[in-house]
Amino acid sequence: MVEPAPSLYRVTNLVYALHGLSILIGISTAATVIGAFVFGWPSIIAVIINYVKRDDARGTYLESHFRWQIRTFWFGLLWCAIGGMLFATIVGIPVALVVWIGAGLWAIYRIVRGWMALWDRRPVA
Repeated sequence: MVEPAPSLYRVTNLVYALHGLSILIGISTAATVIGAFVFGWPSIIAVIINYVKRDDARGTYLESHFRWQIRTFWFGLLWCAIGGMLFATIVGIPVALVVWIGAGLWAIYRIVRGWMALWDRRPVA
């Protein structure tokens, strides 16, 4: 495996920080964690950076981080949409809330786990 450029390591940290900021916005405001994660500007900017820079990460341990971050965003959007469809029915509202809370906790876990692996300069499994 090739050692990544230091600037790419910093970009990967920036992306985790932007996702983390979205999560903090979700925790500290009326927004849900998963809603802020998927629809907040910091995470949208982060996923754009992921797509722009992911070719630079090919062949390095950072490639797994870029894949991890992109998948976290898109699966978060999927869970948010599933919760939204459930919320549209009276019976599904409690289930939607559970889905959104679970997806928010899952997003927090994914960002923390990925960032910790990055600090250790190892790929995310």
